Amino acid sequence: MLQQVHSPSVCVIGAGCSGITTVKNLLQAGLTQVVCYDQNSDVGGNWIYSESESHSSVCETTHIISSKKMSEYMDFPMPDHYADYPSHEEVLAYFRSYATHFGLYPYIRFHTKVEKAEKIDGNRWRLHLSTGEVAEFDYLFIANGHHNVPRWPDLPGQFTGHYIHAHSYKTSNPFAGRRVLVIGAGNSGCDCAVETSRVADFVAISMRRAHYIVPKFFFGKPTDTYNANILWLPESLINWIRKLALRLNVGRYRDYGLQEPDFPIIKDHPTMNSELLYKIRHGKVHPRRGIVKIEGKTVTFADGISEDYDAIIAATGYKIALPFFDKNFLDYEEAYRVPLYLRMFHPDHPTLIFIGLFQPQGAIWPISDYQAKLAANYVMERWQLPANVRELAEKDSDYIDQAFLKQHRHAIEVHFDPFLKQLARQIPAGAPQWNKQVVAAERTT
Repeated sequence: MLQQVHSPSVCVIGAGCSGITTVKNLLQAGLTQVVCYDQNSDVGGNWIYSESESHSSVCETTHIISSKKMSEYMDFPMPDHYADYPSHEEVLAYFRSYATHFGLYPYIRFHTKVEKAEKIDGNRWRLHLSTGEVAEFDYLFIANGHHNVPRWPDLPGQFTGHYIHAHSYKTSNPFAGRRVLVIGAGNSGCDCAVETSRVADFVAISMRRAHYIVPKFFFGKPTDTYNANILWLPESLINWIRKLALRLNVGRYRDYGLQEPDFPIIKDHPTMNSELLYKIRHGKVHPRRGIVKIEGKTVTFADGISEDYDAIIAATGYKIALPFFDKNFLDYEEAYRVPLYLRMFHPDHPTLIFIGLFQPQGAIWPISDYQAKLAANYVMERWQLPANVRELAEKDSDYIDQAFLKQHRHAIEVHFDPFLKQLARQIPAGAPQWNKQVVAAERTT
């Protein structure tokens, strides 16, 4: 008689883009005791758009900033009819199609929030759920995302007008006929500036420092696919080609009233926007320097300009929130360093695994797919953590410190292609492929 192999129990928190590929890869690796908890009514996480304020940071006009070919999961391509940069509606449909195709829904408990997670004896985990239930697991996978708790700026004064974070921005309608100031030149900030400029009386965007504003297309191709075609070249030549191509596409930033960056393009998280520079040159969006004073509705900038505004939108990023953990146990909200090996493994907690806790210069989803595949095979003991995992985790953060500007937004930044290849090299050669028949059979037993 064959001895029955024990299947560890695994919990996944979150059924967004990283959570669903985690469930899929756990099943693919042979795990049978898998449960995913999510507070929403369906899969999609941050991409579940709502007209009212919710967990989601998506607004009505959101499109992804990485192209579909560079964003899809490794074994589930996006439909051919999708645009180069799909809308949030298409992205959500893609995630739900993925969950249906791989039979993930029976493993997901919706309308169930993890209120508290605590480590117990044996490196196991006890979870307290919003339903009043308490459940215990051998492994805990965290895939709750990092774009839902706003990071507010420290304003030099009290603004008495309408003040919101970009997380709460859903539509430009409330800003019609008003004077609007957007703080921040990341992707959300530029989107807010462009969209409000269609209806507002006046729009300005405040930037404390120089940014690379990169068009979504280079020479007729999505920017990330253009970049992928030159990665075989030496790094010094790649950087030169990137700067030359950007100069040919947009000219000099100072011609738009913007500061010129004095650092390499990939040392900062890129702002992918084809409309902001157009709007600036057409007088619909007005660049401003950093804010030095606010009195009532009057805002004064570093170059001495003072103007009145009816509304401010703070597009100043997000905190890494782990609300189910006691802050004395684990807290990354104000961290500049998040020392995790492969952005996944904590040196002190071998059964705690993070999926998607990184910010790539590209799409999260395919990298989360690779992380989940490696982690699932780790649980099934086909791959082992290195003995020097603590040293490697610190080296990961050391590299981030060296490779990117020191800011909260770069605490978990990665370069897309090198990181993807690093993960791919770790996946064991004998890792199982998807077997629909086997997983279906397990689900019915």
